[in-house]
Amino acid sequence: MSQQASVGFSQRIRLEWLEKTSSLALAGSTPEQIRAALEQSLQDQLSVGSNARFGNRGKSVSILMNIWVAGPEKKPLQSEGLELLRRLPRDAHLPVHWGMSMATYPFFGTVAETVGRLLRLQGDLTSAQTQRRLREQFGERETIFRAARRILRCFVDWGVLQDAAQRGVYLPVQARPINDLQLAAWLIEAVLVANGSNYTSLSAISQTPKLFPFSLPSLSLSVLRINERLESYRQGLDEDVVTLRNRVMTAV
Repeated sequence: MSQQASVGFSQRIRLEWLEKTSSLALAGSTPEQIRAALEQSLQDQLSVGSNARFGNRGKSVSILMNIWVAGPEKKPLQSEGLELLRRLPRDAHLPVHWGMSMATYPFFGTVAETVGRLLRLQGDLTSAQTQRRLREQFGERETIFRAARRILRCFVDWGVLQDAAQRGVYLPVQARPINDLQLAAWLIEAVLVANGSNYTSLSAISQTPKLFPFSLPSLSLSVLRINERLESYRQGLDEDVVTLRNRVMTAV
C-alpha cells in the first residue's frame, strides 16, 4: 500500500491534545514520558476502563506521537514546526498543527484537498459528496469511510468547517490569514511532503485546496528562500518553481 493510500489518521483528534503533545516535546520530555503523559491524560476520555493497545486511546496516542515526536525522516520539518509553536501566539498554532498532520498523514491532506475543492466549486459540501470523491480514489473501503468521517469532525472541532442546519452538510468559515512569512514557507514544504512530490509550480502550490482554511500571503522566490530546505527558481519566461532541496526532481 502506498503512503498516499494508507489512512493512519483514523481517530477524532482534538487540538488541545496536539497542543499538549507539542508542549511536552518542547519541554524536553522523552518519547516515553510523552506517551505516558498522553495515556494518563486521555484515560478518562477514550477507551475508558481499557488499556488495549489498539483501542481508540492507543490509536490516538500513536497519531499524536507520530505528528510531534516520532518520524525521523521528517525531523527538520517537525523541529521547525515546534519552534514555530514556541514563537507564535496560541491563536496562531492551528496552521502548524495542520501542516504537520498532513505531512505525517497524507490521507489527512487528501481529505482536506477534497473538502477544499468542493468548497471552491459549490460553497458547501456534504459528507456523502466527500465520501464519493474519496471512493473514486481509494475504492470501497470501510476504513477510508470511517477515517474520513472522523477527519471531517476534526475539521468542525478545529473551527475550519461548521455544521449547517441540515444534518451532514458542512459550511466554510472565513479563511485565516497567514501573515508570518516563515510559517508560510514552512507550510509550502509541508504541502510538498504531503503530496509526495519534489517539484511543482509556486502558483499551484500556493493555491492548493489542501490549505483551504488559510489565506497565504503573496509568495515570491525570495520568501521561499527563508526555508533552507526549499529550492526555488524561475523556469521559462514566467513560471516560478519550488522543489525540496537535495531530492531528485520529478515533475507532477
